[in-house]
Amino acid sequence: MINFKSASLIYLDLNHSTTFSIMAYRITSLFLLLILGFTKPQTTSAQKKAVIAYYSGGLAAIDSFNAKNFTHIIYCFGRLNGNDLKLRGEKDTLLIKKMVAMKKQNKDLKVLLSLGGWGGCAPCSAVFGTAKGREDFVQSVKSLTAYFGSDGIDLDWEYPTIEGFPGHRFVPEDKQNFTELLRLLRKELGKKSTITFAAGGFQKFIDQSVDWKSVMPLVDYVNLMTYDLVGGYSTVTGHHTALYSTDKQKESTDNCVSSLLNMGIPSKKLIVGAAFYARTWEGVPPENNGLYQKGTFKHFIGYSQFPTRVSENSGYTMYWDEKAQAPFAYNAKDKSFATFDNKQSIAAKTRYVMQRKLGGIMFWQLGHDTANDGLVDTINKTLKGK
Repeated sequence: MINFKSASLIYLDLNHSTTFSIMAYRITSLFLLLILGFTKPQTTSAQKKAVIAYYSGGLAAIDSFNAKNFTHIIYCFGRLNGNDLKLRGEKDTLLIKKMVAMKKQNKDLKVLLSLGGWGGCAPCSAVFGTAKGREDFVQSVKSLTAYFGSDGIDLDWEYPTIEGFPGHRFVPEDKQNFTELLRLLRKELGKKSTITFAAGGFQKFIDQSVDWKSVMPLVDYVNLMTYDLVGGYSTVTGHHTALYSTDKQKESTDNCVSSLLNMGIPSKKLIVGAAFYARTWEGVPPENNGLYQKGTFKHFIGYSQFPTRVSENSGYTMYWDEKAQAPFAYNAKDKSFATFDNKQSIAAKTRYVMQRKLGGIMFWQLGHDTANDGLVDTINKTLKGK
């Protein structure tokens, strides 16, 4: 016969035991979560920021660079053949395969194909002006991406709607056609594919070329070409890749970024551009050490050649513009002027990216860097606070 009084006491005892166990479990779990929270590795600035390398160098030279130093590498450049994206030859096929193989060194590396470049998008306005042209192009991108096992596409159309390379067609409809092209790319390539585009870093492009609010939800990043701000057609010298505007030069990285942020573009999608090369002018008078003076554009010089071509050894005196946060150099004997990025300005741009919570930094182009202790190394050291 059951003693209900005893049974009730047993039930109560078991209930208290269960309640205690649950409380003990919850306290232990909370303690463990606190411990894990304190010991969880913190994500560094370097991990949060994209470091995007455009590459237009040789097949063998790419082996000199450490794939762990960048998050994305972009093959430069494919061309339009009819409506399709086409490579320029067997060397390009081998180059892209090498880029994809770099994932063995850096499993998180994204490899992007690209279209265009300066002078490389002559038929873009006409092809992308039709629904069939856009559809054919997107299917060719999809096919090439599947073949190589690459991760997406970068569009470098210079420029929709406004004049770019001399003689290339541009029409007002380019703006809407560019948007439609990106919509179709995103639809066909899917959410996991990386889609970026290169944008002129100057005010006219910002104001006229792109429907920013329609385009930005479709892309991962916009690569701001905040270089060539004083171009080869200019008969007056200046900073071609200034970080900040000056009294004599409005165009700058900060002017470009601030304009887009003021439009409501998400900061995390903005990628600042750095120049791994110098632009030089000749016939420049010595006033103001050649800065903002008349001259004739001469040529480009890659960063790896600076020690012999843009240095004190080659007759240049180096200067730093504190307001622009940009270097320049003047050769009084030859009356030549050079404007460029160096380690000091690259570090300043990288800090700017972190301070303004931008998506990252890109550069034209990796092949101009030195294999060791170069500008890519400066970017990564700055991101890590070194």
